[in-house]
Amino acid sequence: MTSVTVDDRARYDSATRHLDPPLAVIDLDAVDANADDLVRRAAGTPIRIATKSVRCRALLDRVLARPGFSGLLCYTLAEALWLHEQGTADDLVVAYPTADTGALRALAADDAARQAITLMVDSREHLDLVDTVLGAAHPEIRVCLEFDASWRPFPGVHVGTRRSPVHTPKQVGRLAERIAARRGFRLAGVMGYEGQIAGVPDGGPGVSGAVTRWMQRRSAAELAARRAAVVAAVRRVAPLEFVNGGGTGSLESTCAERAVTEVTAGSGLLGPALFSRYRRFTPVPAALFALPVVRRPGRRVVTLAAGGYVASGAAGRSRLPSPHLPAGLSLLGIEGAGEVQTPVRGRAARALRLGDRVWFRHAKSGELAEHFRDYHLVSGGTLVGSAPTYRGEGRCFG
Repeated sequence: MTSVTVDDRARYDSATRHLDPPLAVIDLDAVDANADDLVRRAAGTPIRIATKSVRCRALLDRVLARPGFSGLLCYTLAEALWLHEQGTADDLVVAYPTADTGALRALAADDAARQAITLMVDSREHLDLVDTVLGAAHPEIRVCLEFDASWRPFPGVHVGTRRSPVHTPKQVGRLAERIAARRGFRLAGVMGYEGQIAGVPDGGPGVSGAVTRWMQRRSAAELAARRAAVVAAVRRVAPLEFVNGGGTGSLESTCAERAVTEVTAGSGLLGPALFSRYRRFTPVPAALFALPVVRRPGRRVVTLAAGGYVASGAAGRSRLPSPHLPAGLSLLGIEGAGEVQTPVRGRAARALRLGDRVWFRHAKSGELAEHFRDYHLVSGGTLVGSAPTYRGEGRCFG
């Protein structure tokens, strides 16, 4: 795959010259190239799109129309209901358990939505909550059982995200029996997200990179055996429509598991800065934002307006946006990216003048959409249109 070059700065500047920054662009050619690479890496396994990494209906529609992609993994029930109402998809899984009483009532009242949307559960308490909100006689609700895909090599050691409380095949089988015996619920799928592989870059230098790669190999081997046993335990009590796993960073190892019927990816479509440090793949930066130069406090330093678009997660430099074009600029350690100003330094700053643009990459993928109402769409160096983000459509699901 190709990388963004110096020529891209001129293309993005020219395509958006009539627009005032701050502004955000989506390079549609890069999105298409990234989508092709995800399909290649998935090797025939269908890819469900993680909507939280996109947050723009026009982009979801574009990717869903491509071969190899099927269905959405939403991050809230309210979002899934809205996307279904808009006709974006008729196969939507809500990735996280919900306590949204209004959305639950809306789901129960909509026959078509109940056929299309699957809720996530990992405990009997989730079933109890639905019964409490809707009453014990509620119509059938589709659910997916999430098990903990983290690696636990030693007692008391947890490597991965803190999600489901059920970890072993025995625990999962017991919960599956309870769901299958519960009136008003239909167990449709199983999901396990291996964040310690999918969400941890393996391309770090030296000892740290080697340790990460060792951990991921060991974790993937353990998970493949455990997930097969988990799926077998569930299939003994309920027929499954899907078994979902993985993420952009783990497509190869997850797709190699025979028990998995589909994988999830989202960040790989837009190629945020955090995804530049993997060895197995290199996404093309497809989502960029521009800030204008408004001050020159020094020969090799310019100050930009706004820019404090910090990503979620553990606080640190990795969550800050990254100067991208022109090449050779960096944030100042003492200021970082600020709400009203963002200074950058480097040799390239000497050629920048007031009003010039510096192009950045957000650390994460979909979160950029929370800061802009519209994405300006660029293809072949030409502005071909714009598309509202969720926020631009008046939707906030966070």
